[in-house]
Amino acid sequence: MRRKGKMTEHKIDSVYLKETMTLKIYQSENYSSLYKQNLCIMQDGNDYYQLGRAATFSDRLHEARKMENTVFAGIHYKDKFDRRKKYHPDGAEQNNYVKFLAKEVVPFLDDLLPTYLMGQTRALLGDSLAGTIALMTALKYPHTFGKIIMQSPYVDEKVLQAVKDAPAMDGLKIYHTIGTAETDVTMTDNKRADFLASNRRLHDALQAKNTSYYYRELPEGEHTWKYWQNDLSNALTTMFGSD
Repeated sequence: MRRKGKMTEHKIDSVYLKETMTLKIYQSENYSSLYKQNLCIMQDGNDYYQLGRAATFSDRLHEARKMENTVFAGIHYKDKFDRRKKYHPDGAEQNNYVKFLAKEVVPFLDDLLPTYLMGQTRALLGDSLAGTIALMTALKYPHTFGKIIMQSPYVDEKVLQAVKDAPAMDGLKIYHTIGTAETDVTMTDNKRADFLASNRRLHDALQAKNTSYYYRELPEGEHTWKYWQNDLSNALTTMFGSD
């Protein structure tokens, strides 16, 4: 399906990361600067556009009026090593990447677009480690990012402790899915992990918090884009659906 909206690229010279970062912004066909826009900020941005078909889903959902006015902003990584460095809870650049999202990306988008300037209208979206960084960022800046979409996030003790220690989660809205076949996932460091078991622990930790929380286990779902793409439309309508 040909994209009906508009894709533009923008550069941010990040003070925190000490490099130039690219944002790929997608505006639906019905975009108008006269109307306020929600923001969906995607880690693994190129993957979400190409493999997740985020722009196509944006076109379809906006055209069918199943989604409130939303602009997508995709941020990508250089390679798997750069991705791990920025997204992993123990990554050397993880703290700086979190600050980049909250203190550089958000002000840039708020200045560029007619946004609501409210955390409840900003979502962080990510798969696997990208889902992890979405959660960790929103836990640190809950008033900046009010929505989290996690598809099969990586979960370790540091992630679980961050949830348990989070002082304010009542304003967050969280969408969380995991596949029931994700029991032996090969990670970027070639280690293997049971994502289903760790995500169930995350589910228990999040359920104990006073937050709006949607959790679903995808039957036979594996740690692949086939399942994340199939789940994306439901994720977007759950978080940005029109009443």
